[in-house]
Amino acid sequence: MLLAIDVGNTQTVFGLFEGDHLEEQFRVGTDRTHTGDELAVMLRSFVDLSALDGIVLCASVPTLVREYEAFAERWAGADLLVLGPGVSTGVRVRYDDPREVGPDRIANAVAVRERHGSPAVVVDFGTSTNFDVVNADGDFAGGVLAPGVEVSMDALFARAARLPKVPFEAPEHVISQTTTAALQSGLVYGFAGQVDAIASRILAELRAEGAPVVATGGLADLIAPHSQTITVVDHELTLQGLRLVWERNRAA
Repeated sequence: MLLAIDVGNTQTVFGLFEGDHLEEQFRVGTDRTHTGDELAVMLRSFVDLSALDGIVLCASVPTLVREYEAFAERWAGADLLVLGPGVSTGVRVRYDDPREVGPDRIANAVAVRERHGSPAVVVDFGTSTNFDVVNADGDFAGGVLAPGVEVSMDALFARAARLPKVPFEAPEHVISQTTTAALQSGLVYGFAGQVDAIASRILAELRAEGAPVVATGGLADLIAPHSQTITVVDHELTLQGLRLVWERNRAA
């Protein structure tokens, strides 16, 4: 089996693949202090480490890469591929400095081209909201970075002492008669509007109106139903991109 790991700033997502089929997916909070030994203790609760044939990793937290390397060598006994500069992906990166592009964004570009075609736009709802653009040639053409849903709301709650923290869910109406519902309305419809404004401008710049806009990430299901531009939610996208990169490099 292949273990795909997407280490984000806030959460880490794990996926277990048998061939090209995602057998299991689970999510935990990212702990920057974890050692390789602690990662082994945690992962043993979810994974039979002896069954792993390989591990593929993308990480937005560079300090954790060496801990996953230690985990793979000492506890899993499996080859580890870390998505980064020099790794073959099959996707050209049209960026002034390709090293600046987060590896999760490259994984998204690889997967969206394979699963949804190109051109396409990925909207990844994570710590930041990332818009990853694949052009008609299948290249990573760049994108947009915006503050994420949870980060924005946490900042609001921290600076406005009288505002209560609210559940992340859609209110019944846009016009609200309670503070809780008013905050929820601003959260859901505000971020849906942000997605629509940015995605529409991207598609116009690509001259690709009608191209798929694919949502992924932890809060995709909250925002996508209220967006006019998102065409599909694909929760497997980043993990599938990692699998595709693993297969490409294994065959090479």
